[in-house]
Amino acid sequence: MKHLAYKDHFHLSDSDLQKILHVALSRGGDFAEIYLEHKSFSLINMEEDIIKETSESISLGLGIRVNSGDKTGYAYTNDISIEKIKNAALTAASISSESSAQDPTSFCPTPLPHNFYPVLDPAHLASLGDKISLVRQTYDAAQKFDPKIKKVKASLVDQIQHVRIVNSEGLSIADGRPLVKLVCLAVAEHSGKREAGYCGGGGKVGLEYFRHVLTPEGIGQEAAKESLHLLEATSPPAGEMPVVLAPGHSGVLIHEAVGHLLEADFIRKKTSIFWDKMGSQVGLPTLTIYDDPTLLNFRGSYNVDDEGTIPKKTPLIVEGKLVGLLQDRLSSRLMGLPETGHGRRQDFTCIPIPRMSNTYIDKGEYDPEEIIKSVNKGFYAQKFQGGQVEDSGKFTFSVSSGFLIENGRLTSPVKQATLIGTNIDILNKIEKVGADLQFGFQTGTCGKEGQAVPVTDGCPTLKISRMTVGGQS
Repeated sequence: MKHLAYKDHFHLSDSDLQKILHVALSRGGDFAEIYLEHKSFSLINMEEDIIKETSESISLGLGIRVNSGDKTGYAYTNDISIEKIKNAALTAASISSESSAQDPTSFCPTPLPHNFYPVLDPAHLASLGDKISLVRQTYDAAQKFDPKIKKVKASLVDQIQHVRIVNSEGLSIADGRPLVKLVCLAVAEHSGKREAGYCGGGGKVGLEYFRHVLTPEGIGQEAAKESLHLLEATSPPAGEMPVVLAPGHSGVLIHEAVGHLLEADFIRKKTSIFWDKMGSQVGLPTLTIYDDPTLLNFRGSYNVDDEGTIPKKTPLIVEGKLVGLLQDRLSSRLMGLPETGHGRRQDFTCIPIPRMSNTYIDKGEYDPEEIIKSVNKGFYAQKFQGGQVEDSGKFTFSVSSGFLIENGRLTSPVKQATLIGTNIDILNKIEKVGADLQFGFQTGTCGKEGQAVPVTDGCPTLKISRMTVGGQS
């Protein structure tokens, strides 16, 4: 297995970086940091039986951050001449107006103590022909699955990101991060109806993942199956009823309805419903939620966060009690709490903010079949399209596919349902937690304050005693 070590594309000496940090602190800030990033990106898209698009791009730049109290100054540049970088440092320094300057501490390089994304066959080193072959296999598997499949789109996206973080406290740490996903969209048509199915996978993996874990044929066939399934589906009845959430994909509900509101910046600004509930019981004792950036080869994992902090598995809710938050450097300092390694940024143009990584409800004790059998009449939510959550905790989620539950069995397929509720209310209605923890597609991206970062979410089968389902009344 390979560790894709950081490759220096900047050719700035430690002496150069020390001088830049000195400029950044010239107005008297408390802390200064340089984030250096080189990223190469590749896309292959197939539709209408041809390779419709291939593209490659490379970005290189650095961002300079200065903290002064609770204020942050930030500037970035993709011109890596010393003069331009010093100008960016002066811009970031303008957040502070003190007369005395600090001297940065000499660097003490920190080796990574682990490798959470070992790979055998790095995607960024593979030939274009090998990548196109994966896309064609995915496309063909979906197209040939059934005559009702009328349109297919298959795509492979991969990148390699090299980052280095140095700061005025002497930190110097670096990482090389692979990322790849192979996805398929299949559209089925029959009797004037049209439905789309989706499947995909990847993570911080090499191309061996698509040989041994999730094959292109499996991705294409699963997308086709879902589109055919939806052709037979109808809208669900509306009203309040027991709801069972499927394992894996339903994790997006917890990500949105709970995870965001436990990011520390929302807590310290008192815009989250959880801001005053640390140590309180916010859910049933059956419920435990973690965020873990250390899961091997997961899309949301990282060896070091974008502030240079070594990440760790972070408990958020344990047996229904709120016990932890997702912290970046600024929030942890202002709140007097430990950093958790959740300071993330989209790229060098962005400041780091508290973000989720791999967020999930931990497994419980119930057999998933037993959970379904416990429902006389209800709704089984299988796959989600997305949703909206307010700071108050109120949410609305769109369910792309599911089933009615009748007499303890999954019966009629349904589509286009809506789940409506409030997070703390729902956390206190999760009465059964399955032993079948799974994770959703390793293809997800989370947005916050205009920044997108790769994430994963998951959960076991869950029974919610009562929940509002929107459909046909």
